[in-house]
Amino acid sequence: MTELHGVLPVWKPTDWTSHDVVARVRRIVREKRIGHTGTLDPQVVGVLPLCIGKATRLVEYLQDLPKQYEAVLRLGIATDTEDLSGEVIARQDASSITEEQVRDVIAKFVGEIEQVPPMYSAVKVNGKRLYELAREGKTVERAARTVTIYDIDLLEFRLGGSEPEVRFRVSCSKGTYIRTLCVDIGRMLGVPSTMAQLIRTMSAQFTEQESLTLEQIEQAVANGTLAAHLVPVDKAIAHLPKLTVNNEYASYATQGKGISLRALQPMPLTNKLYRLYDEQGTFYGIFNVPEPNGALRPVKVFLPS
Repeated sequence: MTELHGVLPVWKPTDWTSHDVVARVRRIVREKRIGHTGTLDPQVVGVLPLCIGKATRLVEYLQDLPKQYEAVLRLGIATDTEDLSGEVIARQDASSITEEQVRDVIAKFVGEIEQVPPMYSAVKVNGKRLYELAREGKTVERAARTVTIYDIDLLEFRLGGSEPEVRFRVSCSKGTYIRTLCVDIGRMLGVPSTMAQLIRTMSAQFTEQESLTLEQIEQAVANGTLAAHLVPVDKAIAHLPKLTVNNEYASYATQGKGISLRALQPMPLTNKLYRLYDEQGTFYGIFNVPEPNGALRPVKVFLPS
């Protein structure tokens, strides 16, 4: 079987951990070098980009990109896990909540916000994951984190009942807990709340339309067409700007030598990551200029195949 290198956007099914998906794809494609770009809770479905082969070196650049979710916020009920998988800890009739109130409150969450990670999360405190402590019945102090909500689109209102629901789409930074966002929205509305449903619709710029199910991956391997679904390494980091090096200096890129800024188009900025190509369009890797007026240096080299 031909070696596979690239990013494969997978549609993660419910009740699978992200690790389960990676393990299954490893068996299907017979490749050990596979990593994912951002954990999804088992009950959450959605886009899970997998980096395969040489592309595993891209994980850190992809997992930092914005993500998009569709969520259902349920008002009038709270659980210990901040979603419907947990034990109910509070109930209150929320039938008086209006659409105008919801719109006004949600608008206040756009921008940089502070979030306290939920106890049922993979964040480590003193070397132990919070969900492990939570399962032992322990609650510990957690430091608030700054995250960014880029935008929130309200998609559907199901108001009037004692536990009304609001469906919304949110674009956010890495590390944002949508469960906690739902709880904080309810708190500002003055009622208990929880997350009733979550779908990740975009991750690392990949969408549902580009993603394959596990069954489709198996079929593609059987047909010998999986390589056609892999996003090439350089295309997967297309959010990084492109630099072109003169052919005279292209060999420096694979020899660890600094490349003069005069040999590059356009002129790179200091401490900014770039994709480097030669004049024929051959991709060499990720480079930067670490010092003002210095030379272009390699960050991660991908030798031309």
